[in-house]
Amino acid sequence: MASSPTPAGILTTVLALGLALLFAATTGGGTDVGTVVSDAFFDGIKSQNQNGNCEGRDFYTRNAFLNAANQYPDFAQGGSEDDGKREIAAFFAHVAHETGSMCHIREMDEHAMDDFCDMNFTQWPCAQGQKYYGRGPLQISWNYNYGAAGQRIGFDGLRNPDTVAKDPLVSFESALWFWMTNVHQAMPRGFGATTRVINSGECDGKAPDKVSDRVNYYKKFCQQLNVDPGNNLTC
Repeated sequence: MASSPTPAGILTTVLALGLALLFAATTGGGTDVGTVVSDAFFDGIKSQNQNGNCEGRDFYTRNAFLNAANQYPDFAQGGSEDDGKREIAAFFAHVAHETGSMCHIREMDEHAMDDFCDMNFTQWPCAQGQKYYGRGPLQISWNYNYGAAGQRIGFDGLRNPDTVAKDPLVSFESALWFWMTNVHQAMPRGFGATTRVINSGECDGKAPDKVSDRVNYYKKFCQQLNVDPGNNLTC
């Protein structure tokens, strides 16, 4: 038979409950990434690409994404369940835009042969013969991003940036590293703020078609996830 709690025990229990509630209130909730990013949702993005020569079709996988997301437990967390869904929709909207619905692995536009080496970032010196053009789900570019992502993830981003285009797990980890380092904190300001972080050169009327393409993907994915897209969609 259980003994009756003492006054001190009751006080301890109340304090513990209060601290737990305070922690929950300050850290916020979020959504279960593995549940929201279902096979149907992930494969549905890839199915939008009708290009028969799509190198990313077998490269980008849901398992690789989920394993990468496990390394970034704050992704789609910190707010309400709807906030988490909006962040997932935003992430994949940018992925769909950058990669042609997960078709392209490497940059395909006129900048594909540029080296993207900024020698002002002496912490991340460019390796001879390497180019830091866009690769992976968010097409990360520049030596300072490859260097920092590699340091965080555990690969030599400066001497072997093409790892991002050859290893599906590293590819998604690099994208989520960039997202959590630069974009995650912009989500409360709306989808348009995330576009400005990822590619400010499209904003302020400079590339309205590209901004519109990102927004259309975002609204479509929000609809699929049954969540309101919110305000401030453009930049």
